[in-house]
Amino acid sequence: MKADFYETLGVQRGADEKELKAAFRKLAMQFHPDRNPGDAACEHRFKEIGEAYETLKDPQKRAAYDRFGHAAFENGGMGNGHGFGGGGFSDIFEDIFGEMMGGRQRRSSSGRERGADLRYNMEILLEEAYTGKTAQIRVPASISCAECSGTGAKPGTQPVTCTMCAGHGKVRASQGFFSIERTCPQCQGRGQTIKDPCPKCAGQGRVTEERSLSVNIPAGIEDGTRIRLANEGEAGLRGGPPGDLYIFLSVKPHEFFQRDGADLYCKVPISMTTAALGGSFEVATLDGTQTRVKVPEGTQSGRQFRLKGKGMPVLRQPNIGDLYIQTVVETPQNLTKRQRELLEEFEQLSSKENSPQSSGFFARMKDFFESFGES
Repeated sequence: MKADFYETLGVQRGADEKELKAAFRKLAMQFHPDRNPGDAACEHRFKEIGEAYETLKDPQKRAAYDRFGHAAFENGGMGNGHGFGGGGFSDIFEDIFGEMMGGRQRRSSSGRERGADLRYNMEILLEEAYTGKTAQIRVPASISCAECSGTGAKPGTQPVTCTMCAGHGKVRASQGFFSIERTCPQCQGRGQTIKDPCPKCAGQGRVTEERSLSVNIPAGIEDGTRIRLANEGEAGLRGGPPGDLYIFLSVKPHEFFQRDGADLYCKVPISMTTAALGGSFEVATLDGTQTRVKVPEGTQSGRQFRLKGKGMPVLRQPNIGDLYIQTVVETPQNLTKRQRELLEEFEQLSSKENSPQSSGFFARMKDFFESFGES
């Protein structure tokens, strides 16, 4: 016994055309044979879904079905509902499965195929990301064949209409009551074939050649940014539109500066005496200048000094980030006898006030261990 068409599609009897179409799309996508190869149950279910939708989407067939059920189409009634003729089912089938059966459609209405997108990896210096630059790159890619003007046909000849599909680019295959349109295997959906191919491009309509391109890299560009050059990808087959070229940028790690957005960070080692007595040092910045940083006496390792407006420019904005200098106090090494004597003398003369952090830390640590003994 045949299942109720409304139950097959999972809709109520009062469902409108929009609800019917949505239900059909969902179920047809789920049970399509291409997604369930070799599954006879799915193929049968797919046919049932198609039959139910073909009937209910037609107002006259639906009215007859609502009144008489499946009997309305038996014994030659209104037709068996299995035809799938005309454009109805074919149109919605193409709309639903166009992407699933061939990926994103890249052919134009004339059958010309769009060229592939290309990727180019480029590494630049941090200094170049700061100032911006115009870079020249050489990209091997397919370009339109000049000899045949991209048609793929030998000069003096033209492509001819495909005899298998009569220029439509598609052929229809029938399986019982079900009919499916597929891309023509003879012309690969172009609607035309080439009898005399161009000797230079072998009928492809494009040849491989290295091109020189100019790439504008704006100031403030960040690592991982992608730049798109429209129509600079591979040429399309037989005169089809070209793809795009994508430049993927990476910024080379810098010897001195680390970047975080628009801000820069730099670690600067200073001597123990400079940290203790105070002093200054000069640091180079990416704008080509040098800035003097004053170090107050008693500076500890890890202290940061902010240089406003000495960081990176913000992409396509007038703002500029800051540069943060972090001091690293360097412990003296390779001491002479006299230097060691002086440091030992300094140690004897030191008090808790000279090293408040270490004195306070060990005092708290002592209290911590004593508390264990009391418990």
